[in-house]
Amino acid sequence: MALMFQRLARNFIKNGYFPTDAETTRRVLSALQPGDTGQFRILDPCCGEGVALAECKHHLGADRTEAFGVEYDEERAWHAKGILDRCIHGDVQDCIIGRRQFGLLWLNPPYGDLVADKAALAGYSGKGRPRLEKLFYSLSNPWLAFGSVLVLIIPGYSLDRELAGWIATHFEQVRVFKAPEQRFKQVVVFGVRRRTAGATGISETRTMLEAIAAEPPPVLPERWPDAPYVVPAAPQGEATFVYSRMDRRQLADELARHRGLWERFELVFGGTGRGLRRPLRALSDWHLALALAAGQVSGVVRAADGRVYVIKGDTHKEKEAKVEVEEKPNGRITETRILTDRFVPVIRALDFTPGSPSFGQVLVIR
Repeated sequence: MALMFQRLARNFIKNGYFPTDAETTRRVLSALQPGDTGQFRILDPCCGEGVALAECKHHLGADRTEAFGVEYDEERAWHAKGILDRCIHGDVQDCIIGRRQFGLLWLNPPYGDLVADKAALAGYSGKGRPRLEKLFYSLSNPWLAFGSVLVLIIPGYSLDRELAGWIATHFEQVRVFKAPEQRFKQVVVFGVRRRTAGATGISETRTMLEAIAAEPPPVLPERWPDAPYVVPAAPQGEATFVYSRMDRRQLADELARHRGLWERFELVFGGTGRGLRRPLRALSDWHLALALAAGQVSGVVRAADGRVYVIKGDTHKEKEAKVEVEEKPNGRITETRILTDRFVPVIRALDFTPGSPSFGQVLVIR
């Protein structure tokens, strides 16, 4: 199987960042198969330059697959935007991503211990040794739909008892292999997301994962010999995939590609320029008072005797306090304060009557 984008990845191997190598990517893809029908939605929450996920998209069917990525580094993120369908440049902890909406999670997170500060540990739910691999797993696992596929590439030594327990609880059909590239002693973990209620085989899977530290697993085969992991169709509807922070360059790019609200501008704001319609019949005094209080009647009003006012009505809420004092049989006195909301209509009128003593003054009617 020929890979399309791997030559691009070599341009980004610097500053301690090493993307998933071509051989590991090729072997992983041989274990994946698209479902028979539907559209697919795949995610990499630390996608780097986007090469591995783009290869996965091509393998599953570029015309049927949407690829979503998140990347913290600006240069790599903007490269990924060019080959993935959607990519956010930013911190994955600041992203708003819908639960259970992806059919495949490709997770090759940063390796290492977490910095012990509140910002770094905000999304970490574990009680064991805090590591980046566990942070990214705990953040991204809820985004994977039930029956969907996990591809997790991490150092074998980071697969401690806690992480092994998480994976065993959340996934079935779990298999582990040693990656062909062993610079960081990586292993590749496959699994299918399951519902945890009534799950069986958890303890056996946990034991198998924990044993990797003492007995390395077999190397990921060049050609997948068994039944493949089938990537299911994505759930119906649009994916929730947004960034909670404002980024000028990223916002401009999104507006240029999707136009945002502009396509619905007339639908959303079209009614604001329309004039008010006349009522079908003359308003009663009660209707007039209600419309004034709601702020729906305003403008110039001319009285029969020649007085001219510019009026504007409004209503606001005030608190009405009531104090009740009660003396108990034992001589103690209790005071109860009751606050009641009261809606107060207010009409302001600017006197424009020529020669009036209050000409130019604001009259308030409550």
